[in-house]
Amino acid sequence: PERVVYVSCDSATLARDLKVLCGAGYELEKVRPVDMFPMTVHVETVVKLSRKTGDS
Repeated sequence: PERVVYVSCDSATLARDLKVLCGAGYELEKVRPVDMFPMTVHVETVVKLSRKTGDS
């Protein structure tokens, strides 16, 4: 696909998967933390990736 929106609740697996996705031709466009569980250490992360163009 041209774009991927990845939602993660685990920063370790997010880092692992982003390494694979970026190695497969995607680049990060946006990263947004989401505090779905206030007053806890848990955070969701939403990442928008897009296919690299020839200019990138």
